[in-house]
Amino acid sequence: MATRVVVGTQWGDEGKGKYIDMLAADSDIVVRFSGGNNAGHTIVADGVQYALHLIPSGILHKGKICIIGNGVVVDPAILLKEIDELNSKGIDTDNLLISDRAHVIMPYHKVLDELQEKFRGSKSIGTTKRGIGPAYSDKTERCGIRIGDLIDEELFAEKVEENLKTKNAIIEKVYGGKGFTADQIIREYSEYAKRLKKHVADTNSILFDAIDQGKNILFEGAQATFLDLDFGTYPYVTSSNPISGGVCIGAGIGPKYIDEVYGVFKAYTTRVGAGPFPTEQANEIGDTIRELGHEYGTTTGRPRRCGWLDLVMMKYAAKINGLTSLAINHVDTIGKLGKKSKIKLCTAYIKDGVKTTSFPGSLKELAKCEPVYEEFDAWDEDISKIKKYEDLPANAKKYLSRIEEVIGVKIKFIGVGKDREQTIIVD
Repeated sequence: MATRVVVGTQWGDEGKGKYIDMLAADSDIVVRFSGGNNAGHTIVADGVQYALHLIPSGILHKGKICIIGNGVVVDPAILLKEIDELNSKGIDTDNLLISDRAHVIMPYHKVLDELQEKFRGSKSIGTTKRGIGPAYSDKTERCGIRIGDLIDEELFAEKVEENLKTKNAIIEKVYGGKGFTADQIIREYSEYAKRLKKHVADTNSILFDAIDQGKNILFEGAQATFLDLDFGTYPYVTSSNPISGGVCIGAGIGPKYIDEVYGVFKAYTTRVGAGPFPTEQANEIGDTIRELGHEYGTTTGRPRRCGWLDLVMMKYAAKINGLTSLAINHVDTIGKLGKKSKIKLCTAYIKDGVKTTSFPGSLKELAKCEPVYEEFDAWDEDISKIKKYEDLPANAKKYLSRIEEVIGVKIKFIGVGKDREQTIIVD
């Protein structure tokens, strides 16, 4: 049995889907354990691009059981649209299962998300306004509606009517928005329930049995370490725990069952939304990286902020997640900066005149941090067809070796292009 977890180690958008897709090939079950449709995995397989937001990336492999775990918040309309799009491309979704304990994103969650962001003004968090945060708030407040409730017609209607008493009051009296009628929500969501019912299951029991049977299980995270609600750059974070520890809560298995944790990152750093970014290059270098790497959001299309690779962050992520291996993407991209350019690695910070390799929990302290860089020569070569590590340019190998040395974890996968086949597997 192999139980593996794939997590992002930066601010998301690292290209996790590619490695999840690869590892899914020899997995029996693939599980999404956190987040909602504010995340996106883009996978290119056999020249066809797939953008997945809720459904586990393992769905592209025939016969794999794919589970949306209890830690995910589900927008039924988005999920059904994703199912339909996959079906239209010949992808079978009959093996998709949804935990009856997963929470449902309701229309009032999306409205509240938008109104709250508008109310925050210049201090907005930069959410995708898809209702993710308010749905998790309801989960914590113990008034959330779960998938198991959605497919129970009587119970669902009861919960909607009860929740609207509070939600409409907040929407209308606090934010001056327009509330909802229970009937309009019940009619819309009852149609979703009819289609989704066949996918709903007690996924915890399925996972328990799979572990007992020695099956191979792959857990995929959305977002990344520095968007983690507890350990990320709070409050500019997501509303769940996308780190490896989130598997235990978001899928319902004990930590002793986790065998390997793969940390995915880019050969540079990107971020969407507000908050301190020590190695950001708000200049021509950052613009060049953005265009070379096509750094625009899968879900929103927003341009990403770009900068040099921050190994202080990476070392912190390695400890938080208990990483056993690394997977680096865009090695081809960073090398395209040209032989006359220098590629920089941040290996420490200077804060208040003192050199440190600790990542601060306070945004105020992080904003004070100035990166300490090491410089490397670029490699202006096409490496997109290289299959073996030893065939990489010498400058690329020096760069990768230093990354391993500072983080203290070995690189297992090297991405030299966007397609799943454009990956070097290091023995």
